[in-house]
Amino acid sequence: MAEVTLREVTKETVRKILALEVAEDQNHLVAPNSISIAEAYFEPKAWFRGIFADEEPVGFIMLLDDPDRPVYYLWRMMLADGQQKKGYGTRALELLVEYVRTRPNATEIIVGAVPEEGSPQPFYEGFGFVPTGEVKHGEVQLTLEL
Repeated sequence: MAEVTLREVTKETVRKILALEVAEDQNHLVAPNSISIAEAYFEPKAWFRGIFADEEPVGFIMLLDDPDRPVYYLWRMMLADGQQKKGYGTRALELLVEYVRTRPNATEIIVGAVPEEGSPQPFYEGFGFVPTGEVKHGEVQLTLEL
């Protein structure tokens, strides 16, 4: 398997990150990377990275990184069409958890998933996230205790 890393999005990599798309039938489940990056620039607590397999960008991940709160929110995670089910998402999530564990006061990560066909909810549950019983903005909320 390729080495998976989370890297800052730079002027050299931004176009490749913006060009990544999920499968057409998943478009309604996650915002395009262009929207995510734009939102990040207006949220000072956004932490975002490209997901790379060796030297190729294969996805995008974004966290609401607020060290004043014990709960960190996995705001976005996407793997491009053709890059799913290769272990890249699992490794990216492991790296994200490692990062969050270094943050002040971190006790849990929350993520939301649209409960429809093709939803990433089973992926998150397989990783260890547990549904909280809450639904916000049409998304099932899941939690991972650190």
